[in-house]
Parts: sequence; structure tokens; C-alpha cells
Amino acid sequence: MPMLRLALAQINPHVGDIEGNTRKILEYIDKATKSKVDVIAFPELSVTGYPPEDLLLKKHFVQSNLKACEIIAAHTQDITTIFGFVDSDEKRYNAAAVSHQGEIVGTYRKIHLPNYGVFDEKRYFASGKDCSIFVVGEAKIGINICEDIWYKNGPTRLQKEAGANLIVNINGSPFSIGKKKQREGIIGQRIKENNIPIAYVNMVGGQDELVFDGASLILDEKGEILARGNQFTEDLIICDMDIKTTINDSQKTSNSSRYGTSTIFVSRPNHKNRKNINPKVKPPMSDMNEIYQALVLGTKDYVNKCGFNKVLVALSGGIDSSLVAAIATDALGPENVVGISMPSKFSSSGSETDAQKLADNLGIQLQTVPIEQSFETMEKTLKPQFAGTEWGTAEENIQSRIRGNLIMALSNKFGWLVLTTGNKSEMAVGYATIYGDMAGGFAVIKDVPKMMVYELCHHLNNSSEKELIPKSVIEKPPSAELRHDQKDSDSLPDYKILDPILEAYIEKQFSYEEIVSKGYERETVKHIVGLVDTNEYKRRQSAPGIKITDMNFGRDRRMPIANGYNPFK
Repeated sequence: MPMLRLALAQINPHVGDIEGNTRKILEYIDKATKSKVDVIAFPELSVTGYPPEDLLLKKHFVQSNLKACEIIAAHTQDITTIFGFVDSDEKRYNAAAVSHQGEIVGTYRKIHLPNYGVFDEKRYFASGKDCSIFVVGEAKIGINICEDIWYKNGPTRLQKEAGANLIVNINGSPFSIGKKKQREGIIGQRIKENNIPIAYVNMVGGQDELVFDGASLILDEKGEILARGNQFTEDLIICDMDIKTTINDSQKTSNSSRYGTSTIFVSRPNHKNRKNINPKVKPPMSDMNEIYQALVLGTKDYVNKCGFNKVLVALSGGIDSSLVAAIATDALGPENVVGISMPSKFSSSGSETDAQKLADNLGIQLQTVPIEQSFETMEKTLKPQFAGTEWGTAEENIQSRIRGNLIMALSNKFGWLVLTTGNKSEMAVGYATIYGDMAGGFAVIKDVPKMMVYELCHHLNNSSEKELIPKSVIEKPPSAELRHDQKDSDSLPDYKILDPILEAYIEKQFSYEEIVSKGYERETVKHIVGLVDTNEYKRRQSAPGIKITDMNFGRDRRMPIANGYNPFK
């Protein structure tokens, strides 16, 4: 049976860095060439990085991407290369180029453009109209792009009908909880429907709020996994595939007439003397390890791609800041993480001790800047205006804003990026101080619910050789410590109740009455839903943060601030 040596280049491109991305593509072509690969495939928009968003509106950017394609094509000699780029005539297209022997022999333009959640490709791209087949030896390759493979009667079906005996699907598919399983399920469905092997290459890396997890796959026509790449790291997956030269045609669909199909001869490889390569099948990570590694990679790439060297984390001795510091340490190394403790008269001795213990466990520097004197000065300054009023939320938030000023001053002075420490539960209900603890450049756990924070801390400790997050941090009741004996439970329901209600309202988009019907107290639900709706103005001014759920604040959930809708009517 004819053999095709296929490589999937699971790379980490940087949006906008066309020169850097091109160098990386050339490096991986060279690696694959040394392994006598016949065909190498790169991810979606690998030349520009994904998603390029409004960079696409700059004509020079698109032109630079096209020039890069010429450079890549010139570098391809005996290896057939498939890579993602922005094609352009009077319109723009999310496209895949096929190059061989120094030239681009054909292109495929993405047909199905996602326009939901974090995706808005219809803003930038037109849909393609052609489903060409590319012939490499006995392999008749149908190429399609990401969303295309999610459609039962989409390009995969049409390409199979046109004679394809292998599908190569190139992707920029971001991570979210359960996404890998969902992808593999969809690929399995396309294989079952069409009796055709599928190679699925996905990028890795963090880009703003998004994290791409890799986990590229090659499956045979029975749905058996031949090769699986790493998760969250770059990888070159090489697999020797048996190519069936006779494929039974599927029944024609009504879509067939809508798209052109042509067959383009590319090459006839000759590697008779090469030794077989045993492909690797990387075992999947546990759910909690996936989440943690997504947070680590998202933090690492955001910091590095934005040009920062060090980060600053305000360490309160609480569980949220402890987790953020641990993630930052794994992402950047302990030498590039600075902790700062800013105690007040309301800070417990245990919190200060816990902050120091955490810093020691992680091996990071800890600086201490007390805020009591600054707070007294602020109280004195505002005494005439506050006269006759009770001490309350305003005074609590002054402390938080003093801390925000201090960390931003250090950031300004030393060029350290401030990592905020608020979790999704707090951001949802507004249990955060705007211009205070929300001040910073990147919100690492912005999409992580409070109960998951605890799970991640347990996971981290269980997977480490020593206890990194002090037991006392995990076990203490959560508190902002802005007044004597303050607890989160003074203002909010227990997080075991709060988080499921928030998930139902935000991620599942249940109505108020639907949530109540699940057995939650009516007044509790009304209170929480009201807090979510009235605090959109705060969230809109928060730092970007890593997406891990199906519905994060920012890219996924876009609510008007001046919103007159009443969910309780």
C-alpha cells in the first residue's frame, strides 16, 4: 500500500510578527525535510498569527503577509507545504497555501466563517468557493480550515466526493474546558460519515485572552488515533500513513453544485530507502492539569509577547493571589516574579505570615510596604467631606485604591507588569474595587470561578514535590480584610452556592425563573443576578484575562452597560 509521510507543525505564532512567524515556519520545514517528510501542514493563519483582528484592515499588513508567502514558497523544494495566510483580491480570505518546488501551486479559501463567541471572521473575510484536491503521490488531499470540518455536509464531504483519500484540516482553535473532547468527537463524526482519514493540526500559545492548546491529531479511516501531539507546547508530529487508492464515493449532496472542485497535481515523492517512523500518541492531560497549563501558557505568552520581563503580584496571604503567584512562577521563573505585601491595621498576622511562607515556597522576592500611614493621611484629608457619615464601603475601598496606586507606581518605576488577582466569581458580582485591586495589566484568573481556584491549588500541591500553597491559605475563610473580622460571606452567599448560580446565569444563560426552579432560594438568585447585571461597568474597565470557560467576560459575553432590561419582570 502506498505510504505518505505527513508532518503536523504545531507552532506558536505571534500575531502581527510576520517576520518571526515566517522564520519559525522555515525552521519547521527544515526539520521536516531532514526527516524526509512528504507533506507538512501548519496551523490556520500561521503567517499572521491568529486572530489578527483589525490588523487585517491595514493594507500594508496584508501585503507583508503575501510577501512572506513568497519567501516560504521559495524555501519549499522536495517537501509539499500547507500553511495558513491571508489571501487577497478585491476581498480578504482566510486561506491555506500549498507550495512545492519554490512556488505556490494552489490555495484553499475557508468556506465556513465562524461568527459567534470569540470569533468574528465575517467582519474580516469573505467565504471561499472552491474545494480543490491536491495530489501528492497516491495521496489525494482535501484541505480545509478549522470551522469547515464542523459541518456534516461541508467541505470534507465535498472533497471526499471529488476523490480525496485524506483530509488535512488546519486550525486556530482556542482552549476551553472540554474543548479537546468536543473536537475529537467532531473529527470522529466526519471520519465515520466519510470513511476517510483526517489530519488535524492546531496551533499553541497565548494571544491576549485566548490560549491555543495544540493537541494535534492524525486519525485513520476507522477513527483510530495514529498520532497525537503535545498539549500547550510546540511540537512536530510525524506519521507514516497508508494511503488507500480506492475510495467508495459517497452519495452526492445538494451542496456539490455550489462549490468548484478541481484536481491539482503537486508532486510524486520518492523516499523508498527511508526508515519507518513510529508516530507518538501523547496521552491527554487531566482536566485540572489542562486548565492549569492553559493559565501558565496564557500568562507566559502575554507577558513575553507584550515585551515585559518581570511581573508584580500583590500578595494578601489569600488563596487567589497565592494561585496567581504560583502560575506566574511556573510561567516565567521565580526570578521574574516579585510579590508585594501591603498590610494595614485590618490585616491579620496570619495573612502576613502566609504571604511570606508562599514567597519562600515559590522562591520569589517579597517586598513589604505598609499602607496604614497613607490610609490615615487619606482619612484626614477627607475628614471635612466625610463629616457626619458612618465609616463604611468608601473607607474600605480607599485602602484598596492605595494598594492599587502603590503597585502601579512600582510597575511604572521598574517596568513590571502587574498581574491582578480577582477570580470570576468576584468579577461577576462586582466584589472588587475599581482602580483598586482591579488595577493592573493582566487578569490571570479572571475566568476561574472561586471553587475552581481551590481545586487548582489542591492540584498544584498534589502534583508538586512539596506543598507550594500553604495549607493555612487554603483553609482560612476568604476575606478582603478591609475592616475588622471581615469575611466574604458577610456580603455574598457561600461560594458553593454562588458559583453554580453564576454558571447557570452567565455560561448557560438560564433565566431568573429557570435558576430558581433548580432549587435555589428566590431572593438569593435575585440578589446575585442583580449584582451581575449592575456591575458590567466595572468589568468593562478590568484588565484582559485568560479564557478557560465557554463564556468569559469580554470576548464571549458582550453586554451593554446602560442596559434597561429587567430580568425579574
